[in-house]
Amino acid sequence: MAKKAKAGGPKPVEELSVKEAKSEHVRLELEIGSHDRRYYEHDAPVISDAEYDALRRRYEAIEKQFPDLRTLTSLSNKVGAAPSGKFKKVRHAVPMLSLGNAFTDEDVTDFVDRIRRFLRLSDKDELIITAEPKIDGLSCSLRYEKGKLVVAATRGDGAEGEDVTANIRTIKDIPQELKGKGAPDVFEARGEVYMTKDDFIALNKRQEKEGKPLYVNPRNTAAGSLRQIDPKMTATRPLKFFAYTWGEASELPADTQSESVAAMKRWGLPTNALMKKCKSVDELLKHYRKIEEARAELPYDIDGVVYKVDRLDWQGRLGFVSRSPRWAIAHKFAAEKATTIVKGIDIQVGRTGKLTPVAKLEPVTVGGVTVQNVTLHNEDEIARKDVRIGDTVTIQRAGDVIPQVLGVVMEKRPKSAKPYKFPEVCPVCGSHAVREEGEVDRRCTGGLVCAAQAVQTLIHFVSRNAFDIDGLGEKQIEFFFEKGWVRQPADIFTLEKRNGKIKLENEEGFGATSVRNLFISIEARRKIALNRVLFALGIRHIGETNATRLARHYGTMEALRGAAVAAGKGDEEAFSEMNNVNGIGEIVAEAVVEFFKEKKNMKALDALLAEIDIEPMEAVAKDSPVSGKSVVFTGSLEQMTRDEAKAMAERLGAKVAGSVSKKTDYLVAGPGAGSKLKEAQKHGVRVLSEDDWFTLIGKK
Repeated sequence: MAKKAKAGGPKPVEELSVKEAKSEHVRLELEIGSHDRRYYEHDAPVISDAEYDALRRRYEAIEKQFPDLRTLTSLSNKVGAAPSGKFKKVRHAVPMLSLGNAFTDEDVTDFVDRIRRFLRLSDKDELIITAEPKIDGLSCSLRYEKGKLVVAATRGDGAEGEDVTANIRTIKDIPQELKGKGAPDVFEARGEVYMTKDDFIALNKRQEKEGKPLYVNPRNTAAGSLRQIDPKMTATRPLKFFAYTWGEASELPADTQSESVAAMKRWGLPTNALMKKCKSVDELLKHYRKIEEARAELPYDIDGVVYKVDRLDWQGRLGFVSRSPRWAIAHKFAAEKATTIVKGIDIQVGRTGKLTPVAKLEPVTVGGVTVQNVTLHNEDEIARKDVRIGDTVTIQRAGDVIPQVLGVVMEKRPKSAKPYKFPEVCPVCGSHAVREEGEVDRRCTGGLVCAAQAVQTLIHFVSRNAFDIDGLGEKQIEFFFEKGWVRQPADIFTLEKRNGKIKLENEEGFGATSVRNLFISIEARRKIALNRVLFALGIRHIGETNATRLARHYGTMEALRGAAVAAGKGDEEAFSEMNNVNGIGEIVAEAVVEFFKEKKNMKALDALLAEIDIEPMEAVAKDSPVSGKSVVFTGSLEQMTRDEAKAMAERLGAKVAGSVSKKTDYLVAGPGAGSKLKEAQKHGVRVLSEDDWFTLIGKK
């Protein structure tokens, strides 16, 4: 059965084997990509800047140690995330790249030394580098033609952003037309849209007064405000702008970075007064310290200082590497910290059953925000940091995003503080909480009965490929749950019987006809295939495919249940049989066993089985014309639904895929077939009409 993963930090990159490096490279790429989408598309980061930077550094260190892992699609060659699709796309004439990071004084020295070596400058040659605050906002490009603002776009993935022109026009800081003389025919001013601290606090006070949720921080609020679909909504938000660079320009007003920024100021664009020209590393670091010390008093949030080579011809010679310029770097600030006391540790259960420990703190202000709760992530993290109730801990809000516990102040630990024991049962429903091999999270197994998971479980239960009950969707489930009428799947099928007391037709949004139709739909699903029931139960790792595999192997719910119960009691033969079902494997088998081992799940399942009639799965044909063949369906099928086509092909022993490759045997194309048809023609895949398909399988 499952083993606990060992606690401890990641293995040093230089000690990784090629196989380990490949595996971690893929994992990091997925994780970083997810965080990029949360930050750039949804304006809702879930980790701090420091944690994100650490992931990036390890990813890039792996690629440096194992160069073959770096490809054209590597994250090292990408910036940000793709546009969300809410706005029209804008292709940047000049890519909007990100900056490399410096975290220590030594990093800054290395940056300057690299520039001198690249440009072959001696110690006596003057090298001027500008230093300016790194504004924590949303990057934006403003395109002016003949001095008039014509297009404004977000950075997006660096190559393509979102058209936010209408929203940008509502920001008073930004001129609709450049002032004075000397502006080029085409000039793209680039900078940061932000919200001041005072405006953010005032906005949150209004939210609180109106009983609305509070915003997290100025950066996310500014980004979310700019990306509102309705410009009128953006106009109600107090947004501002700082210009600090440019994109496409028909000509430049000066030969240096500093003079070009000064020209932008003359044209009416707001620029930052704290930009300074420095002639040495010492001057750069001195200005960095000055800005860092003034950070709390500045009216806007910053997360570092940006250094840029002043001479534009030298910038051109230095060029770019990967996703960032050689001539610029961002010197990040250390995270703000504070100490406080752990009053308790609560366990929160998420909608997927994940148990997350949360430290309840004596309130403490960090980076201008009062922190009372902080996640401890998982049981390994608690054990690694040895956090106990009563401990004094150091709290950090790196990047002013999510607070985290850095460590325990051991000399202040009370003698009564005991090691925290992570619960092995769900605090919400009392079901077993299990941890799968290789995972750090512990999860509640009471999917059918756990109140923390109930709504999500029920929504999944009635979804299209599960019970597919017409007229019973997400909103109806949430309403019925809130009323207390449907708390477990069986309650759906007793709803009509109880309606004499409930009187659903008297509720807003329901009428006699809609209620009658709903009950007819529910009644129609009392007879249902075994694979749909297994999928509907929401057992971890049991999607449509695995539900079908298990249903076909065991045939009946009784047989599957008997095997799972036996395996749960230590019957190795029963577990081995399930483990060896084609495509199932140990992890999936363990999830099934744990589900059926939980008595509360069985009570809820028995109640459901008393209300429905399960049809056994049809056997898979082993000698059909398409047995073992790979089939893809595309276009608007006219003689069958997509689900019917998929089910038919699988009954005949075919493998149904979602995309075309050179391994595809047949593409069944209805009217409107597009890219998949072109891909099939490219690979020489045999293309069939619906009539051809029915002829092939002997149905015509």
